[in-house]
Amino acid sequence: MRLKFLTLFLCGAMPLLLFSQKKPLDYYLPPVQYDPAIPTPEQVFGFQIGEWHLSHDQLLMYYRLLDAVSPKITLHEYGRSHEQRPLIYLTITSERNQANLQTIQNEHFALCDPERSGKLDVSKMPVVVYQGFSIHGNEPSGANAAPLVAYYLAAAQDEGTRRLLDEAVILFDPCLNPDGLQRFSTWVNSNRNENLNGDANDREYDEAWPRGRTNHYWFDLNRDWLSGQQPESGGRIANFQAWKPNILTDHHEMGSNSTFFFMPGVQTRVNPLTPKKNQELTQKIGGFHARELDAIGSLYYSEEGFDDFYYGKGSTYPDAQGCIGILFEQASSRGHLQNTENGPLSFPFTIRNQVRTALSTQQAAVALRTELLDYQRNFYKNALDEARHDHRRAFVVGEKYDRARLLKFVELVRRQGVQVFETSEKISANGTEFLPGNAFVIPLEQSQYKLILGMFQRDSVFTDSIFYDVSAWTLPLAFNLEYAELTSSNFSKKLLGKAVETVQLPDGQLLAAANDYAFAFEWDGYYAPAALYHLLKNGLLAKVAARPFQAQTAGGPKDFNYGTIVVPSQNQPVGEAALADLLREAARLGRVGIYGLTSGLTPVGIDLGSSQMESLRKPNVLLLTGDGANANDAGEIWHLLDTRYEMPVTKVDVRNVAPGLLEKYNVVVMASGSYGQLNPEALKNWVSSGGTLVAIESAVKWLETRQLAGVVFKKAPEPAATATTQLPYIGASEDRAALELPGAIFEGELDLTHPMAYGYRRSKLPAYRSIADFAEPTKSPYAMPLRYTSKPLMAGYIHPKQKGFAVGSPSIVVSGLGSGRVICLLDNPTFRAFWYGTDKLLANAIFFGSTISPQTVEKK
Repeated sequence: MRLKFLTLFLCGAMPLLLFSQKKPLDYYLPPVQYDPAIPTPEQVFGFQIGEWHLSHDQLLMYYRLLDAVSPKITLHEYGRSHEQRPLIYLTITSERNQANLQTIQNEHFALCDPERSGKLDVSKMPVVVYQGFSIHGNEPSGANAAPLVAYYLAAAQDEGTRRLLDEAVILFDPCLNPDGLQRFSTWVNSNRNENLNGDANDREYDEAWPRGRTNHYWFDLNRDWLSGQQPESGGRIANFQAWKPNILTDHHEMGSNSTFFFMPGVQTRVNPLTPKKNQELTQKIGGFHARELDAIGSLYYSEEGFDDFYYGKGSTYPDAQGCIGILFEQASSRGHLQNTENGPLSFPFTIRNQVRTALSTQQAAVALRTELLDYQRNFYKNALDEARHDHRRAFVVGEKYDRARLLKFVELVRRQGVQVFETSEKISANGTEFLPGNAFVIPLEQSQYKLILGMFQRDSVFTDSIFYDVSAWTLPLAFNLEYAELTSSNFSKKLLGKAVETVQLPDGQLLAAANDYAFAFEWDGYYAPAALYHLLKNGLLAKVAARPFQAQTAGGPKDFNYGTIVVPSQNQPVGEAALADLLREAARLGRVGIYGLTSGLTPVGIDLGSSQMESLRKPNVLLLTGDGANANDAGEIWHLLDTRYEMPVTKVDVRNVAPGLLEKYNVVVMASGSYGQLNPEALKNWVSSGGTLVAIESAVKWLETRQLAGVVFKKAPEPAATATTQLPYIGASEDRAALELPGAIFEGELDLTHPMAYGYRRSKLPAYRSIADFAEPTKSPYAMPLRYTSKPLMAGYIHPKQKGFAVGSPSIVVSGLGSGRVICLLDNPTFRAFWYGTDKLLANAIFFGSTISPQTVEKK
């Protein structure tokens, strides 16, 4: 059947084979005997790898063919991208191993269980290697190298390859970001010259915004390994946790004037939770890469520039789980050919380096097989031993008012193979009470001990002051949850209730009769904005309570907090039954309880007809995009509104913003960026006419320099001590880099009475900050609803010169311009889609910004 399929396929493809190739196959692959029954990539595509950029559908076609014709390859679809492209990996190993694959997987998984691993004989076990390519879509040499590597493994008939496939199981993920790769390949192929042009000014090398690096929602998938908020990430995390590989490789690209990098990275920037043995093995594996690149004369380096600190990156994520993560960075041709400082850089050359280091990884895995397997077994044994000697016995995490947000945290943790339990009784710790139904316990005495510590990591003292990515990501702080360490004094196993297997978010309910006087739901729930938007888009009158109140419900009196949404039963555009249906659907979307109120007269607080019940308008949101806007940040906003709040958002390129267009919208959101092509006068007139402008991070500075925001920034510190101080030349770049804020967590004090704080119950709020521009306190004492505390740094790095700048600095400034509002969010509220704790700040700006009193705002 496999032979018949191949014959039919090649007959159909024959006209394509007339095209000439540019590089022979042995330019990329070792000169060994290959099985003629396995089609080469050139035979299938009709051109040699490197002549054109492969699209995802072409790649998928080839891998499906290999699956059909090679008994050494099995294709698995593990999910779909946002754009519904199949996410696949190939299991590549010998026919004998393929027939015994489930047993191999079970035994390998048992190697990570100290209760079972001692019985296993690693000398008889294959090593497991996870190879992933082009998680950034516009770093295509990896994904274009992958078909060559897969062909080699399927077709090579030399003894070395036979041994490799007998002694290794290769989990081959050939395209980690299908949507981004498709976007990029379309761009470069459509702009390719027949006579290749290496001039970097050519259109081929100037991708249109948002470019191909990211996925559909413009997320950097290589920062999503720990949080797993995107479907591509969720699938590959499941694969990793099901197999627990010994080596994971991550093939990337970097600037065109670079050469080639492989791990290890800078040793002073290794996460302190990572064992020293991990870096020793990384160094040994690096020797195999060096020999392979030496053989073809490629320039390379290691232990420079890149680090192993943030466990959310692909090459660092494995380090907390008994696996060796390897980052490869190839200088990018960003198309087909570029002139560089190191000479002409062709696409085939970049592909060859990726092919050779993929093969050298496999060679290293076999040569170090038993050492890698022993390391993995000992990693988990040692981790469990450390856990048993740790004075901390568990973490307890809770949230009284927003179960959905708490459960999304639990879902994240469970995705990583961590055991989580419901609390069986009340726990008092660190001055906080954690109640059954509102809290979960994560014991430390389990195999994922190291990764749990990585999730709760809260360092603020470091041996190095430079970070390739963020310096803090403490997950319970990101979710704005209460949490505490449990020690032997307040922990016992009887606290552990039912183990969490799957997470079921709360269902919304309409707790009302159709003829009730009014209906109300609180704003605490994470998905409450979806409920409100559903009501407003259907034309219903809805109000927000600017004061707390108590009202009568069918179940008796109930207290409602600031920000409660009230829907009167009268003066609505629909009848009683239709209103009930809309409310029921809103409850479902928002996962909230909507209560029926029996009277407009309240026993406590404002009455339902009070002027403090402020009418709301349906937000028509315009999100500025295009050159100047940070695509990652804009994507986070788009993703939040579109996928979680069920809100349409109109994405408009800054070049197309004109006064007539702005009039169609009442909310404009500016992600972090610098908007040089935007007409500030048009924006000013629109705000003055009643619009709500929401600016985030560096977009605030753009507004400030154009007199559109009442924000004054503090003067940034200089890197050098004084003009007369002599400093080493070699340290200049690092001295300046140390003044950057790599991403840290700061504690803010919320004014819980302010519309920007609706839905929050605790005045302390962890905020994520990645810019070093701190603002001065506002002149209006009411205009900074979130302001840093006297000791703001909760986790992460800040330069000593900047610590004083943070104290008392506002995180939010509300300005006024005419009858409109300019809401400045100086921190990123939607960071990477896992900073659930501050997402509601953006929702509040969008829904309630227009209700903020003009007497309270900061005037420019």
